[in-house]
Amino acid sequence: MSDLEHLLEQNRAWASGRRQKDPGFVDRLCDIQRPKYLWIGCSDSRVPANEIVGTTVGEMFVHRNVANIVAPGDTNGMAVVQYAVENLGVRQVIVCGHYGCGGVRAVLEGGASGSTPHVQRWLSPLRQLAADRRAELEEIPGLEGRWRRLCEWNVAEQVRRLLESDVVTQARLRGVEVAVHGWIYDLRDGLLRDLGAGRGSL
Repeated sequence: MSDLEHLLEQNRAWASGRRQKDPGFVDRLCDIQRPKYLWIGCSDSRVPANEIVGTTVGEMFVHRNVANIVAPGDTNGMAVVQYAVENLGVRQVIVCGHYGCGGVRAVLEGGASGSTPHVQRWLSPLRQLAADRRAELEEIPGLEGRWRRLCEWNVAEQVRRLLESDVVTQARLRGVEVAVHGWIYDLRDGLLRDLGAGRGSL
């Protein structure tokens, strides 16, 4: 068996199991998708969006990237937001970061440079956030505490950026309410916490 063959095997078992438990599952998936939520989260393999909130296939539209950054110049990310809001009718958006984020730690330690130019460029907004709040960060004792706090600040900053984006702004002008929430996930206990960073766009 090849390195990837076991994934295909697991897929066959998953599809068969789903059809046995729910014969209408495939037919519903072939229908137009109607997710209630857009999840913008980190690419970290330990933070699977659907699984940690207990949603099933089709209930959540998902976009993930390193350090859950919302960048107005990121065509990919903003296309996801626009499609979710304008085409799928999503009105609840969750920006979710997590404690233990490698991108955040790289910024704190001055990493993600030189040999990783794409990562370095991608994390530049987070480096700017850390620089803007350097005095506050330095008052927090220990790397662990600073790391956790910057993870939280990063979520709040991405919520702010999303609320100020052209997609959400234009939706507001059309009278469409899009609520944006800022959450953080703790790898140590598997729990999500609402940071209170979000608000409705109206």
